[in-house]
Amino acid sequence: MQLLPARPLILALSIAAALSACGGSNHDEPLVIPAAPADQGAAEVVAVPSATAFVDTIATNQRGDARYATLATNAGVRVLGGMLNIWKPLTEIVDAGVTADAANGFPAIVASAWTGVPNDGTPGGTVLNAAVHQANIDYVIKATTNRTAEQATQAYLDDRRGKGYSITDGMGPLTAAYRAAAQQTTSITEVAADATTKLYNDSGNNTGVGGSANASFGSVVDLVNLVGNNASTEPAKRFYKYARPYRWSSNVVLLPALVPAKSTTPATDGGFTSGHTAEAVRDAVAMAYAVPERYQEMLSRGMELGEMRILAGMHSPLDVVSGRILGQASAAANLADPANAAKKTAAVTQARTALMAATGTTADTFAAYAQSGTKANDRFSDYATNKANYLRRSTYGFAQIAATNAAAVVPKGAEVLLETRQPYLSDAQRRVVLKTTAMASGYPVMDDAEGWGRLNLFAAADGYASFSGNVTIVMDAAKGGFNAVDRWRNDISGAGKLVKQGSGTLKLAGANSWTGGTELSAGTLQGDSVAAFGAGDVYNSGGTLVANAPSALKLAGKYTQLAGSTTLELDIGAAAAGSQGTLTVGGAATIAGGTLRIKFANGYKPKAGDVLNLITAGSLKGKFNTITVDGFSTVTANYSATGLTLTLG
Repeated sequence: MQLLPARPLILALSIAAALSACGGSNHDEPLVIPAAPADQGAAEVVAVPSATAFVDTIATNQRGDARYATLATNAGVRVLGGMLNIWKPLTEIVDAGVTADAANGFPAIVASAWTGVPNDGTPGGTVLNAAVHQANIDYVIKATTNRTAEQATQAYLDDRRGKGYSITDGMGPLTAAYRAAAQQTTSITEVAADATTKLYNDSGNNTGVGGSANASFGSVVDLVNLVGNNASTEPAKRFYKYARPYRWSSNVVLLPALVPAKSTTPATDGGFTSGHTAEAVRDAVAMAYAVPERYQEMLSRGMELGEMRILAGMHSPLDVVSGRILGQASAAANLADPANAAKKTAAVTQARTALMAATGTTADTFAAYAQSGTKANDRFSDYATNKANYLRRSTYGFAQIAATNAAAVVPKGAEVLLETRQPYLSDAQRRVVLKTTAMASGYPVMDDAEGWGRLNLFAAADGYASFSGNVTIVMDAAKGGFNAVDRWRNDISGAGKLVKQGSGTLKLAGANSWTGGTELSAGTLQGDSVAAFGAGDVYNSGGTLVANAPSALKLAGKYTQLAGSTTLELDIGAAAAGSQGTLTVGGAATIAGGTLRIKFANGYKPKAGDVLNLITAGSLKGKFNTITVDGFSTVTANYSATGLTLTLG
């Protein structure tokens, strides 16, 4: 009913804008429409590395089997092979506390003589890079010497509780609903204060109740458990035979409450790699897959648990870095397995349905609710802090020990890790995202041949970091979720061209510099930062371009808007001296028609008679067919040779 008067209002505004237009004779000249930004060729394709794929060989990650006892034959050992540049184990075989009969031509395994205690007078392996090794142990000494009471509490809980239970607090506002739906329990509800306090062992159920026993959420629990298949850290521990930090140095201050947890059999208790970290990371990946609205927060929580292993004194940075690598590779291998396709779909459907029901949200409000936490109730509510911590916990400040500029490679199957977070991209596009957001080369342990060590999943969740060729994004709002609305926060470089198609909304929030231009043919493309559209031309042939930057949205090249179903929306606010949401065009602005819509943001309420400086350009030619301004029935459009202002009626 309320829509009926809108048609004459828009007509009146259009007539008023046309009749009151001012400016030079350029507006009476035939309008020459610039060409769209030049075609930049085929989009980048990231080839699968020639190295043996972890996702194809994860089943070899076993101990006690002579067929899978070496670097060449065991996937879990091979993916962490960079450790051999730092430490040479006594024997390069999965043999710490392990024996096995000969099989298929592979010799029998005889248990290693490694005692697990460095410097005890027995053979123990060889440090190959003394600087990295010393930095590794020194980091733990410093961390444990200076840990806070809060860190000690968290480290204790993350040691003794089930990892699946611990990391669900990364769900923030969804934590209570998730734990209730998963039927998760824990018996660790208090903290052991010192070594004489009772050592707690969690008798809870870790990830929760799966299968048919949990009709509404069992598939989600099953998915979290599924990523642990063939994901053990034991083969790596028993191959690399690298001691825990407190065995390397008595200056490591082991958390007193965990002293009773020290293994009495160090020969089977290597530190490399961290089992807690690997499990936490793969569980976090699975939960992020099922609930992508908390993707970066869950990844952050998994990485935090790894750091707690260092603060507890139980593991070193190299142990934890390797745990991240093995954890995400194991998760990807299981998620990429075609046999698990139906299980993934069921988990995502159940997660969304159950959590929306529990929180009273809808498909339109769920994402906002999932991100509604504050520092008071969500430790992962601050994006900038999460991003900084993720990067810090990826390398722990190690110096790069190899080439720093090696091209990134992307492992076979790794694209599955973005499947629900960026459902509107193809697998090929997700591989490009992973490549363009990968971490630099040269860090200890991280330069495996497949590329698992350099993946930066946190950054990948923020979209491309570079464009090459034509990057065509097709979003379908009818599918909901991230298909309808997504935001990219990376700083996008490169010489490529962005082509936005489909009905969904893509928001760009980085300090972007790509040069190939932007073509908007459908849906919405929103600039949330001043340099959202990089350094090229912007061509609107059929969608809505939104300026929502904190100050003037700057288009470095030309802006062209065709007639028809095109809209330029300016979300005007009072910030940045009144330029918030306005548009600055470095080159020519050519307006062949379409709509200009003015909205007011952040409580800004102008009054009748106010003049809004909306568009500034190198030159401005043409006019909008329609101008609408929220809250005002009449406006006067004032076109000049270099800009547009509106006087509010």
